Amino acid sequence: MADLPIGCVDVIADHLLGTVGWLSAKAAIFLVLAIAVGIWMAPTLVRSIGRMQARGTLIVYSAVFAVALAAAADLMGLAAIIGAFAAGLVLATTERRQHIEERIKPVADLLVPVFFVTIGMHVEPVLLNPFATNAQFGIAMLLTAVAIASKVAAGLAVYQPRVQRLVVGVGMVPRGEVGLIFAGTGLSAGVIAENVYSALVIVVMLTTLVTPSWLKRLYRR
Repeated sequence: MADLPIGCVDVIADHLLGTVGWLSAKAAIFLVLAIAVGIWMAPTLVRSIGRMQARGTLIVYSAVFAVALAAAADLMGLAAIIGAFAAGLVLATTERRQHIEERIKPVADLLVPVFFVTIGMHVEPVLLNPFATNAQFGIAMLLTAVAIASKVAAGLAVYQPRVQRLVVGVGMVPRGEVGLIFAGTGLSAGVIAENVYSALVIVVMLTTLVTPSWLKRLYRR
């Protein structure tokens, strides 16, 4: 980037900003339309499906609905998780929310471990060795420090009476599976390299592991 003419750098920056802006606009439009239409239609559909006597009908149609919105988001050039997220918001507004949640738990218990295994299979442990060539250990530690500090600062920056702001900030520290999904999507799309991906996975792991004990100590106080 340093060897490029200033004009080329400006063109690349404008292109990136335009791409990010367009993707953000598409994501916002998709979420608004999907949630609005879904909330309007979901109650009637859920009641109609609930009248069926076949076992498991509601959970099957709920899963199909989530996959359909995920596919629609993918067709629009968005991450599939955005469509699945919209489906979850819509189903949460229905009267059968509790029933769907209870029935989906066994499916999650089966698929979540598979998801984490596939994420871990793409990590290169040698790249996290501080003494290895092209090691990403330092970057992983730096990103972890930024991730923790930024969330704690965000929690402390908002004032509200009788609210433990430090607890709120620490509670926002974990990046969790959503961060892993976006990291995996970036790796499969070739947006991020394997070494950067490995560093991001370590950030997610560290922020997830450090939070429970930290929150426990804060609540003990």
